[in-house]
Amino acid sequence: MPLFFRKRKPSEEARKRLEYQMCLAKEAGADDILDISNCELSEIPSGAFATCKVLQKKVLIVHTNHLTSLLPKSCSLLSLATIKVLDLHDNQLTALPDDIGQLTALQVLNVEKNQLTSLPQSIGNLMQLQTLNVKDNKLKELPDTLGELRSLRTLDISDNKVQRLPQMLAHVRTLETLSLDASSMVYPPQEVCSAGTEAIQQFLCKASGLEYYPPSQYLLPVLEQDGTKTSQDSPDGPSDRFCREEVEWQNRFSDYEKRKEQKMLEKLEFERRLELGQREHAQLLRQSSSRKDEILQTVKEEQSRLEQGLSERQCYLDAERQRLQEQLKQTEQNISSRIQKLLQENQRQKKNSEILKSLENERIRMEQLVSITQEETENLRRREVASAMQQMLTEVYKSRLIQIACEAHGQNLVQQTCSSMAEMGERFQQILSRQQMDKKKVISQILQESAMQKAAFEALQVKKDLMHRQIWKQEMISEQRWALSSLLQQLLKEKTQREEELREILMELEAKSESKQENYWLIQYQRLLNQKPLSLKLQEEGLERQLVALLAELSAEHYLPIFAHHRISLDMLSRMGPQDLAKVGVSEAGLQHQMLRRAQELLDAARTQPELLTPPGDEVLPTAPEEPPESVEPSAPAEELEAQASECVVCMELEAQVIFLNCGHVCCCRQCSQRLHTCPLCRQPIVQGLYIYSSS
Repeated sequence: MPLFFRKRKPSEEARKRLEYQMCLAKEAGADDILDISNCELSEIPSGAFATCKVLQKKVLIVHTNHLTSLLPKSCSLLSLATIKVLDLHDNQLTALPDDIGQLTALQVLNVEKNQLTSLPQSIGNLMQLQTLNVKDNKLKELPDTLGELRSLRTLDISDNKVQRLPQMLAHVRTLETLSLDASSMVYPPQEVCSAGTEAIQQFLCKASGLEYYPPSQYLLPVLEQDGTKTSQDSPDGPSDRFCREEVEWQNRFSDYEKRKEQKMLEKLEFERRLELGQREHAQLLRQSSSRKDEILQTVKEEQSRLEQGLSERQCYLDAERQRLQEQLKQTEQNISSRIQKLLQENQRQKKNSEILKSLENERIRMEQLVSITQEETENLRRREVASAMQQMLTEVYKSRLIQIACEAHGQNLVQQTCSSMAEMGERFQQILSRQQMDKKKVISQILQESAMQKAAFEALQVKKDLMHRQIWKQEMISEQRWALSSLLQQLLKEKTQREEELREILMELEAKSESKQENYWLIQYQRLLNQKPLSLKLQEEGLERQLVALLAELSAEHYLPIFAHHRISLDMLSRMGPQDLAKVGVSEAGLQHQMLRRAQELLDAARTQPELLTPPGDEVLPTAPEEPPESVEPSAPAEELEAQASECVVCMELEAQVIFLNCGHVCCCRQCSQRLHTCPLCRQPIVQGLYIYSSS
């Protein structure tokens, strides 16, 4: 039953890798390696053969693909004449080309893990082949031409169905390593195959009647054929040159692995940039498609409008054609009626002839009856026939004239119909030409818009970069804001906690104090905490009296600091909207509308009575309700209350600016308080010191 193989379509990633590797191989300064492995290929592309031929590549790596044939159609194996290493392992090859012997420069051939059933006879022409790996295939026998491989060092035929080795293999004197399945071998015997490569070669040489020599004696000529720069007269032995050759190959392969890893990183970066570009291109395509859809929708609407106009025109033309047909039909009916009349006239004439005949008969009868003369009867008959013929000729002439008139009228109607149809055709052609012109205009507009879209795309890219920078800056600013807000929340929490601690300490001090002199300083500190800043008071005093009265009327005195901070006047308030008030900090919707309405009313009243508007500063109203005094009254004398500041009890020079907790004394400046651990007045341990800042 025949098997049908369908080529697998490579994935997008494999296609990108193939394109990248082909571009990499064509770059200036690229190495002699073409690596198109793991690309899901079903056949080697012809471009790879051309690249190897033009750029003189020496290493071709095509492993881990889906190859079923090495040589595709319209390609020659001579394109790989410079290849020294050919790696085809892990594919689906069933046979090698019969002319593979044309690769005379080939040194390494790896066809491991394929479906090979035989090797071609021309493989013996690979005179420089040093490594042949046919492991894990379906080979049953090896060709005798393997004995012609004079440079072969390594041969791996394990995991196959080979049971006999050819005797010609004894002629390969450079063979160092031979890998096979000793348990399945028949010739040489299993015990010989288990003994190693040297025992197998000795057995084959003995069977062929040859003398066995170790491979080291034949190593020097092989290395010379490889094109190395060693000299035959070198004092170093063959083993040293072999070691140097091995080290050189290892260095080359390590360099190749490093370059391969570097190329892989470059490929990943290229794929990342390509994917990013594809995403941007897809987004642009989506935008372009949406724009095209809009244009097409506009064109469709215009087309529908034109079609509607054409349909209306067609309906009009159909109605006109129907009217003309009705007229033609009516004309034909008139003509048929006249023809009918003519036929009736002819029938009447026939009846007249019959009457004449009857008259003739009557005449004869009368002639017989009256017995008139023949001459009178003849004259009478002639006169009657002449009169009848004259009447008939006049009627025929009249009918002929009527028929000619009808034909002329019909020709006129036909000519009119043809002319109207020609005019309608010309109008239809004009409409079609206009439609074609509209289409051309739309197409030119689409082309212009595509150019504009290209320019817009470039501008969009620049704008996108600017947006990225702005977003990055905004993210940095948002992070800083978040950090500041968290710090502010922490400070507020610490402030409330400290206020609670201060209240508890004040309560304890009030209960434990022996005199009211100490309570005076605590009350002063509490007043300092509850007192507004002087700058805010000045700003509140600068507000208009009508605006302050308006806020007091609406029970919105707590918005006085906000209005003072933003310097909002009554005129500015009348020109603001609810959104502006919400941005300032007035969040209640009802209060916003009441403020705007009252401000407008006050301004309208002020236009009629200008004396109602008083400039700010004429009268200062309290900006906030006074808080009730504490239950504990200060016990200090009045002259001490009027004192502006107290001096430090330690240095006696600077102003006292620190409150000691838990005692509550204000008796030291900042410099002296840093060196103290107990209060100088009460000798209690200092838990914490609070700085006092003057508002002036």
